[in-house]
Amino acid sequence: MPVEDLVLPVTVADVEAAARLLEPVIRRTPVVRSRALSDLLGGPVYLKCENQQRAGSFKIRGAYTRMARLSDEEKARGVVAASAGNHAQGVALAARLLGIESRVYMPVGAPLPKLDATRGYGAEVVLTGSTVDECLSSALAHAGSSGAVMIHPFDHPDVVAGQGTIALELLEQQPEVKTVLVSTGGGGLLAGVATVIKARRPDIRVIGVQAQTAAAYPPSLAAGKPESLPSMSTMADGIAVGRPGDVPFTIVDHLVDEVVTVDEETISRALILMLERQKLLIEPAGAVAVAALLSGQLEIETPALAVLSGGNVDPLLLMRLIRHGLASSGRYLRLQVRVPDSPGSLAALLMRLATTDANVMEVEHVRTGPHTPVNEVEVALWLETRGPAHCEQVVADLTAAGYQPQRD
Repeated sequence: MPVEDLVLPVTVADVEAAARLLEPVIRRTPVVRSRALSDLLGGPVYLKCENQQRAGSFKIRGAYTRMARLSDEEKARGVVAASAGNHAQGVALAARLLGIESRVYMPVGAPLPKLDATRGYGAEVVLTGSTVDECLSSALAHAGSSGAVMIHPFDHPDVVAGQGTIALELLEQQPEVKTVLVSTGGGGLLAGVATVIKARRPDIRVIGVQAQTAAAYPPSLAAGKPESLPSMSTMADGIAVGRPGDVPFTIVDHLVDEVVTVDEETISRALILMLERQKLLIEPAGAVAVAALLSGQLEIETPALAVLSGGNVDPLLLMRLIRHGLASSGRYLRLQVRVPDSPGSLAALLMRLATTDANVMEVEHVRTGPHTPVNEVEVALWLETRGPAHCEQVVADLTAAGYQPQRD
């Protein structure tokens, strides 16, 4: 069926109306070129920096659009929401701007900076469950008992329309774009972007990207209806949603060209690339569109544009992600080497490593173990290297020197 003949829950006119509503509230975030990604793909690649949006992500767009359209009576009852962090901050900020009381249910273990920011905007925060889906159940129960209005993170036409305003901006900022990649959880952002692009530029390819271990859209699209995942586990907590929303699913099913998944290693690499080469702080959920470009699984027509959906990341998680990302990109090397249990053996090993220009970060010297011969000790090493080729050089050099290094 031609796009113009479809009757979908959100239209480009709805998004344009949301843009007028949001104009005095949101920032028009920049679109910047990525030289590293452009070199990799052999054509121009751009980044839409919603990590620089108010409250640190695109979520303020949908939350404010939904809440501004409540009646005075509904506003007086207050609002309730559920979120891993970004929607929580968007709702809390929108509520403060509109003078509405807000309560937000967040998972136990939600990043502390997101908790503090949500409370800082004036929302009451209730920690419950371990996933967004569990928080949604609690929020819906509270809405039913208190009369507070539920502000869903993605499953409402006003929310989808608000998120779609990103596409109005990016088409003006980079009108030559041929491919747009969008991080996807429940689907509100992807549905909003697709609504605008397929109405104004149907030639542009729209690709949704999910974390491989929290990807509800591929099985749902295959089934023709939203399906629930039995479990999820991903560092990209902002898109860890177990079931697509009914409203966005209908739009995604009809308008989006493809939904792909990326693994945790590639998400880590994408985050490191954005830090090192773009000087941009991106949370894991915000980096999955870049991860899809790095994965090599897609034939991408350029100019391409990736939406960086958010930048709210826990510093403790960031430390772990940086280390993990460096390891997955070949910048860290972990080895286990057995040496004779005699004076000077460890020093000789370290001297040999010094000749390879590998920087020793950690050394663990294990004198006894169930699989270690009585006349040997096992040395575990964390090394900082210059990349995959340097890792291979280090291993080859140690092997040539008579050691038998084992990589973890």
